[in-house]
Amino acid sequence: MTFDRQPTLAGHGVTVRPMRPDDRDALYAVASDPLLWAGHPSKDRYQPEVFDALFADGLASGGGVVVEDADGRVVGSSRFYEVDEDAGHAAIGYTFLARDLWGTGTNAEVKRLMVDHVHRFVPRAIFHVGSTNLRSQAAMRKIGGVITHDPAVDTRPDHVVFEIVRQDA
Repeated sequence: MTFDRQPTLAGHGVTVRPMRPDDRDALYAVASDPLLWAGHPSKDRYQPEVFDALFADGLASGGGVVVEDADGRVVGSSRFYEVDEDAGHAAIGYTFLARDLWGTGTNAEVKRLMVDHVHRFVPRAIFHVGSTNLRSQAAMRKIGGVITHDPAVDTRPDHVVFEIVRQDA
C-alpha cells in the first residue's frame, strides 16, 4: 500500500484534509499573527511574502494538509514529508495552529490523527523541531515524542528530531 500524503482524517473536533490553492487566504488569516511565530526559528512567517513561499511549498510538496475545527473554520496547517517507506519512516511538520487553540488539546488531536495515519504505512513518525522552539519541543514530549539521534533522519542543522514509534514495531 502506497503512503497517502493527503488524506482526510476526522477526529474529535478537528478534520485534517488536503491543502488546496484556495486555502491561501484562510491560512494566512491564521498565520498573520506574529506571536504565532515568536518561538519559531522562522519568526517572519507572518509576513505575506514569507507565508506565500511556505504555502506554495506546502502545495508543491504534495503533502500539505489543512486543519479545520468542528465548524469548518480553517485553524491551521501541517504537512507529511520525507516519506521513506523502505526505511520505515515519514515526517510530520510545518504545523501551525491558531493561538486561540493553544492549550486546548487541538495540537495533540491533530498529531494523533497524523501519527496514526503514518503508522498505517510505516512504523516511525518523525518530527524535526527547531532547537530554539521550546513550545513545540514541550508539545512533542507531551504527546509521547522521544528524541532520536538516528543519522538517517537527523539531517537538519539546528533541529531536534523526535519520533513516535508504532507499538508493534
